[in-house]
Amino acid sequence: MILACHNLSKSFGEQLIVRNGSFHIEDREKAALVGVNGAGKSTILKMIMNEEPLDSGTVVLTKGKAIGYLAQQQHLSSGNTIYEELRTAKADLIEMEQQIRTIELELKYFSGEELETRLNTYHRLMSEFESRNGYAYESEIIGVLKGLGFKEEDFSKQTATLSGGQKTRVSLGKLLLTKPDILLLDEPTNHLDLNSIAWLETYLLNYSGAVLIISHDRFFLNRVVTKVIEIENGEMRMYSGNYKAYADKKKMIRDALMKEYLNQQQEIKHQQAVIEKLRSFNREKSIKRAESREKMLAKIQTIEKPQEAAQEMHFSLEPSCVSGNDVLTVEHLTKSFDSQTLFQDISFEIKRGEHVSIIGDNGAGKTTLLKILNGIIGADSGAFELGTKVKIGYYDQEHHVLHDHKTIFEEISDDYPTLTNTAIRNTLAAFQFTGDDVFKLIRDLSGGEKGRVSLAKLMLSEANFLILDEPTNHLDIMSKEILEQALNDYTGTILYVSHDRYFINQTAGRILELINQTFVNYIGNYDYYLEKREELTAVYAGGGKNISRTSAPDHVAQNTVSPDKASLSVNSNSQSDSKLSWQEQKEIQAKERKRKNDLKKTEEQISVLEERNIEIDELMTHEDVYSNSVKCQELEKEKNQNNAQLEELYEKWEELAE
Repeated sequence: MILACHNLSKSFGEQLIVRNGSFHIEDREKAALVGVNGAGKSTILKMIMNEEPLDSGTVVLTKGKAIGYLAQQQHLSSGNTIYEELRTAKADLIEMEQQIRTIELELKYFSGEELETRLNTYHRLMSEFESRNGYAYESEIIGVLKGLGFKEEDFSKQTATLSGGQKTRVSLGKLLLTKPDILLLDEPTNHLDLNSIAWLETYLLNYSGAVLIISHDRFFLNRVVTKVIEIENGEMRMYSGNYKAYADKKKMIRDALMKEYLNQQQEIKHQQAVIEKLRSFNREKSIKRAESREKMLAKIQTIEKPQEAAQEMHFSLEPSCVSGNDVLTVEHLTKSFDSQTLFQDISFEIKRGEHVSIIGDNGAGKTTLLKILNGIIGADSGAFELGTKVKIGYYDQEHHVLHDHKTIFEEISDDYPTLTNTAIRNTLAAFQFTGDDVFKLIRDLSGGEKGRVSLAKLMLSEANFLILDEPTNHLDIMSKEILEQALNDYTGTILYVSHDRYFINQTAGRILELINQTFVNYIGNYDYYLEKREELTAVYAGGGKNISRTSAPDHVAQNTVSPDKASLSVNSNSQSDSKLSWQEQKEIQAKERKRKNDLKKTEEQISVLEERNIEIDELMTHEDVYSNSVKCQELEKEKNQNNAQLEELYEKWEELAE
């Protein structure tokens, strides 16, 4: 064990982050810390790093072990270039190399015992330098920089001039090169393109130390981690396996708890009905039985209803009208910035109902293409044409469609003035904005909150052609799954840019990869892209060809999967087991029908006898009856017989009611 956290507790005022949470990380273990936005994941890492004080609990790092931490926000102010900043991670090796070179130059000036001492120092330093792979540190730095998406021309850029995402990548590279015994990574895949994420996956899988990762990238977590630590409503739980194993186990546990809760509620309701019925019999024995049952009911330890982890978004996307079959036609489009050509002479078409994902490296021009299609910037040459009745709904990853000075409520009401206050509040509630939340200023919102406002506006637009730029950025996993469902149910056309491979796999039916200033067309999801990319990249990008203008199959390659023969074969044992299960089920159903029928008959018999006893009591008040001793004896005898029969029926009813 390299890291152990015991009984961690932390609150910010009335907001509970964690209560008595415990978990541990073993040597070389790769673990994920998951939870919805706002659950406290980043706070947990800050508590481990002593950047945030604990209310109570302990954090224990094994003696002599080093820990490295990547926060979401980075502030590089050293004045170094990108390459120089990463070289600082190897400062001790560089200093050791300088000592070795100095000794080599000085050896000719020593002799005797002094020479022997210097030689011993030299051999010790050389041995350590070689054991730490000192000769390869320069190539290691270059490998990490290129793996994280930096080109050689970027190496000399000043870190002070970099964007926030670039600074995070520099900090990540520097951290990886220091090789601590345990890495704490907070959203390391943010700001990485698909190739860089794949490189980081491989790097972490082969990393000799332990890793604790916060990430909303399910594809990444499925590949890298073998343990999931969940924080939910202040509670921490550990699950073995990758993210999919955790999600499946979580669903099983939640379903089992809900079933247990519903079964107990049904039993409580049933017992209350039996008690009420027993009391209605109004007999001493029945009342005692009712009281006995009430005592038993009071002793039951009630199961709390399982709560959802967080209030979920719930929305659907519906186009206001159906567009023509030809939604978008792009002809010979070219765009450059200064001397950098992003794409050149590209042509393609998108048909109604297609869900198309654009992928490619950072800086390749994906977002630029979307901005051209939305009329925000112009192309250098070429043209595009929208089809008949096409109405665009645009989701901008930088949320430029939002107005910082407006409140959330004003953002909706100003764009949709016909909506009533109630309709606006209901819409915002669907995106988790309730109460006074609707009066927050846009500029004060987090990235995830701005994303939800943009999605709300997208829903209200009733567009039939959605153009989305990184729609899953800042969304937690639950919100991503809800968005996936909404897009899969959407009957219009979708063109989007995303680095979320799991999201692409779930929602795309076609992929356009922007590579070498052109597009390569894949008719399938992300798994299909992985299967075919080497073949098609060689054909298109390698040969300098452009993609077909149509959405025709890529080289007539089809994304087909042969049926699993095992799943089609049914042996005799499984058939007989199924048949036996069906027979047992029919027997149980028949017994239940008989019980209900017997219960109904018993209640009818009880009702008849009780009503007859009431009649007898009424008759005994009549003068012509109570003055007739023979008649009185007959009625008394009948009532006694009724009571004896009722006792049997009451017991029978109680048995049947169970």
